Amino acid sequence: MSISRRRVLLALLIVGAVINYADRQIIAILKPLIEVDFHWTDADYGHLASAFQFASAIGLLFAGRFVDRVGIKWANPIAVGVWSTIAMAQALAATFFQFGFMRIALGAAEALGTPVLVKSIAVLFAPKERSLAFGGMNAASTGGAIVTPLFVPSLATLFGWRIAFLIVGAAGIVWAGAWIMTARPVALGGSAEQNIAAPKASWRVVIADRRTWAIIGAKALSDQVWWFLLFWAPDLLHRAYHLDLKQISLPLALIYCCAAIGSILGGLGSRQLLLAGMSINGARKSTLLACALLALPVALVPVIHREWVTVLLLGLTLAAHQGFSVNLFSLIADVVPMERLATVTGIGAFSGNLGGMGILAFTGWMLTQKGTYGPVFLFAGVSYLLALLWIQLLIPILRTARENEMPAQRLIQES
Repeated sequence: MSISRRRVLLALLIVGAVINYADRQIIAILKPLIEVDFHWTDADYGHLASAFQFASAIGLLFAGRFVDRVGIKWANPIAVGVWSTIAMAQALAATFFQFGFMRIALGAAEALGTPVLVKSIAVLFAPKERSLAFGGMNAASTGGAIVTPLFVPSLATLFGWRIAFLIVGAAGIVWAGAWIMTARPVALGGSAEQNIAAPKASWRVVIADRRTWAIIGAKALSDQVWWFLLFWAPDLLHRAYHLDLKQISLPLALIYCCAAIGSILGGLGSRQLLLAGMSINGARKSTLLACALLALPVALVPVIHREWVTVLLLGLTLAAHQGFSVNLFSLIADVVPMERLATVTGIGAFSGNLGGMGILAFTGWMLTQKGTYGPVFLFAGVSYLLALLWIQLLIPILRTARENEMPAQRLIQES
């Protein structure tokens, strides 16, 4: 496949990731308007967000297997087309129950997103290029979190929150058509991607692998911070600093711009270490450690009473998270055999969603019962260090795993 064709496909993947995050985050931005119609409490919203995460988590157990069997050419448009249709259907909800049902269905459908993106990057890019590709992907997908607070409030103000849901969802339908037209004449190769009949690892083999459990624990500990801030950061700024829908747009955009920068720097840093001759083990874990240390100051947010200091701390944390996430995805692509890459990614994302589900519900309970974010931010600050420690315990030395295991340095040189 030509370099230009790869770039076009990567660009489409990036736009698809933007749409994915816009579909997820729109509820957090429009919460003050939607709750007027459905009369929900903080606890109700926490349960709704938690139910979304639970549905996504359950879906992830099967999504990766589906992607490994179908391949990225068709899994991509199926994923985006289905979840975009459901996203639009939310606008038709007349009751809280109906809206909640649509959110649960959306969570299940969006489970396809992470496995198909990771598999797509692994198929399209060589190992030494992957961290930067993941960095660009994460940075661009964060664009959904930037675009949503900039444009959605205006759409909702002009046309109502239901029209905002319809417009964002319709963008995904257009994307699915564009992918089919672009990828149809292309042979998307790469190990099992080339041969759908290739042997598939059984669930027993996948679950028995220490690498799978390293990814499960790391994703559970790190992803919960992202979901917490994605769903609750707008409420925090509204609650602590009384920002309305228009005033909240710039702070949220800045926070997610920081996340995008963290994605690029995290991917670039790991890549540069590899090019300098460092092993896969050293490059990935050094970058993960740097990101984990940068996330520590977020524990101070509850005692900070200055709006822009809070915004900068949240931005630093999401930058650290995205840098950590980029290298964790790269680690998965490094150590997991291609024929089960999406399956293991799905299992890891499943555990991340369980972590997100737990933190979202706990935050709603904490605010309702205690009126404070304190314990949540304290845990968020140390969770990345705990995730790295878990990886170190289960995989003391990272080695690449493909059809034939080969030392990391040899793989880098041959790439």
